[in-house]
Amino acid sequence: MIPTPDLSHLTKKDYESVYEPAEDTFVLLDALEADADAIRSLAPRICLEIGRVHLESGTGVVSSFLGQIIGASNALFLCTDINAHAAACTARTGSQNKTPLEPLIASLARPLTSRLANAVDILVFNPPYVPTCDDEVDAAQRGAGIAGSWAGGVDGMQVTDALLRQVDVCGLLSPRGRFYMVAVKQNRVPEIREFMFKAHSLRSEIVLQRRAGREHLFVLRFAR
Repeated sequence: MIPTPDLSHLTKKDYESVYEPAEDTFVLLDALEADADAIRSLAPRICLEIGRVHLESGTGVVSSFLGQIIGASNALFLCTDINAHAAACTARTGSQNKTPLEPLIASLARPLTSRLANAVDILVFNPPYVPTCDDEVDAAQRGAGIAGSWAGGVDGMQVTDALLRQVDVCGLLSPRGRFYMVAVKQNRVPEIREFMFKAHSLRSEIVLQRRAGREHLFVLRFAR
């Protein structure tokens, strides 16, 4: 079993601005661990974790976990977020766990799409998925604070749609690249999978699914 990265350096004050890892985080870590051998076999050179205003880039736990899976390598671990405090926490978590994380303050992956074209071996996205009104998610995103970690708009899909429809996910992935994404049942998982195949020719599998209280969580894996 791969241990969860050490977050003992983060304080209660940090978690006032950054999303504290929860069930959606841990189902993503478990899915990555289930695919650990396949991930290592890729010998990833670039891993990109896309922030959702906090994402787990907010703590750096997911990218640090990826670093533990991959082991000693020259891999580049990029983490985007529009929350400056999240970026700072990510850097600290990388240092704490001896994984060289590179946090970038950016919205989704838009500033990176041309420079990382066909270069990302592991792409990870744990979006805000709680269904809310669109006004609430817009305000949360503009505020770049903790509310953006859960406010997902109608069907919890507003931020996810922004990534899947506005960012060329397929264009980011390397020929053997893998894209992991967290979703809940209300996000219309079959429709997401159908859209990604029709729009990007990306095949998908459900790596892991789990009930956590009232939520039914999924981790999807997309690849060519």
